[in-house]
Amino acid sequence: MISVDTLKNVARIGPREALYRRLVTPELDELFARIPKPVGSFGFDPWGYNEDSAKLALGVIKWLYDHYFRVTTHGLENIPAQGRLLVIANHSGQLPLDGVLIGAALATNPDGPRAARAMVERFFPTVPWLGNWLNSVGAVIGDPLNCAKMLEREEVIIVFPEGVRGSGKPYNKRYQLQRFGNGFVHLAMQHRTPIVPVGVVGCEETMPSMGSVTPLAKLLGIPYVPIAPPLPLPARVYLNFGEPMTFEGCPDSEDEVTGYVEQVKARIQELIERGLNERTSVY
Repeated sequence: MISVDTLKNVARIGPREALYRRLVTPELDELFARIPKPVGSFGFDPWGYNEDSAKLALGVIKWLYDHYFRVTTHGLENIPAQGRLLVIANHSGQLPLDGVLIGAALATNPDGPRAARAMVERFFPTVPWLGNWLNSVGAVIGDPLNCAKMLEREEVIIVFPEGVRGSGKPYNKRYQLQRFGNGFVHLAMQHRTPIVPVGVVGCEETMPSMGSVTPLAKLLGIPYVPIAPPLPLPARVYLNFGEPMTFEGCPDSEDEVTGYVEQVKARIQELIERGLNERTSVY
């Protein structure tokens, strides 16, 4: 039961401030104080990231991370405490929960917390309110120019090279990697950026999809409308971060770049297999 004193406190400071104080613990404040994340005098960076919004979001996500999805994470020591980095992972689960949970793992990394940026599909910012909120917590439209500028600012960027091919695939294709785009390797080579591969296991089972309602998706102007549970199921999630991979120099051909992409893809597949072998139950 909510006490009278609590209600008086909410009335005095406002509901948003009361929620902020409840979710943003001293431990989260300490983590954010260690994160190398420059913002301007108004508390925003050029892409709309806001530290207060990010803290509030992480306060909610951390509970889901620990208690709902019960995430098990390995390999965070492979994430450098500072400097530019591309975090490349498999994509799955209809909703971008994989990116959210990877971001939470990086933000709470005991070896050096990082505020990661996530590349999102172009249709997200077209949704009223959602686009601005996503920007405020670190998401950015998946555009190569955005990515290049952020790498030059020494950011950590989460990229899913499968795109909607991975997130929207049906359940009968779970853990089968779809075609990777080559753009992330071009960026890594042009901007001298290491790549950390990540294998995500569990998000496939959070919203198992039997297919998509294609006519409705076209009507709404979105990639897919999954035939899936209305809310994410509490599947156990396993994140395995691999050792950094570097590709230096100027490629002689696109075939050479594709070869590097296949190396990253193969490493992610190994990390997925590690997670599948590790888990003893789906839920």
